[in-house]
Amino acid sequence: MRHTEPPSPSLCSTTSLFLIGRDRQGHWVVRDLQGRRGGLFVGRTEALKYALFENGNRPQAVVMVPGFLELDMQAAPLPLAPALAA
Repeated sequence: MRHTEPPSPSLCSTTSLFLIGRDRQGHWVVRDLQGRRGGLFVGRTEALKYALFENGNRPQAVVMVPGFLELDMQAAPLPLAPALAA
C-alpha cells in the first residue's frame, strides 16, 4: 500500500510519538501513545516507514520498545504519554 497524502491534521496529536516493537507472536507493531493510530507489519522496515510517515518524518519521535508491544487500539492512552510529551 502506497501513501500519497500526509496524515490528516485532525488525526495528528500534539505529541506524535510512536512506539515500535514486536508482539508475543513476533509481528512488528506500531502504536502511538494515544492508541489512535497503529498497525501490524511484516517487517521492521515497514513499521518504521509507517511511523515516520504518520509523525511527519521525525525520527526522534520514534521509540523502539524492548520486550513485547501489543497492538490494542481500544486501550486508553499509555500512562507515560504526559511524561514523554514534556
